[in-house]
Amino acid sequence: MIRKAKITDVRSIHSLLMHFADRGLLLPRSLSEIYEHLRDYTLFEDTDGDIVATVALSICWEDLAEVRSLAVQEYHQMHGIGRQLVEHCISEARGLGIHKVFTLTYQPHFFEKLGFRLIDKATLPQKIWADCIKCPKFPDCDEIALIMEL
Repeated sequence: MIRKAKITDVRSIHSLLMHFADRGLLLPRSLSEIYEHLRDYTLFEDTDGDIVATVALSICWEDLAEVRSLAVQEYHQMHGIGRQLVEHCISEARGLGIHKVFTLTYQPHFFEKLGFRLIDKATLPQKIWADCIKCPKFPDCDEIALIMEL
C-alpha cells in the first residue's frame, strides 16, 4: 500500500535511507532533515504494515521538482514497488502543476525505463546545489541527472 508518511514513520524512513547511504547508493538524510521535509515523503507498506520502501518529491522551483531518496528494501526489489512510488511522485507533481521532474541517481536505467532522459547536471538551477554542498562527495559528484517533462 502506498501512503504519505506520518510523524511516527520518521525513524523507519531514516533507517531505510541510512541502510543505502552507508553503501554509497544515495545521500544520507539526518533525522532533522526528514522531520523538516516529512510532507515530501511517500511510503510503501507491506501487508504486515512494515515500511519497505520510501521516496520523496521535493519542490525546487515553480516548475521543477526532484524525485529523491528512493529506497526499496532488497527483499522487495524487482516487484515494481520503486516504479509505483516514482509514478506516484509524477502524479503528485502533475497535480501540483509542476512541469518538470528530475532526479540525481546511480540507477539511470531504472529512471530511463520510466520515461526520464539524461541531462547535464549543469543545466539544473543552482538552487538544487544547496543539498550538494552537504554531500561527502561534493564537488566530485558522480550521480547522473535525468529529467522528465510532464
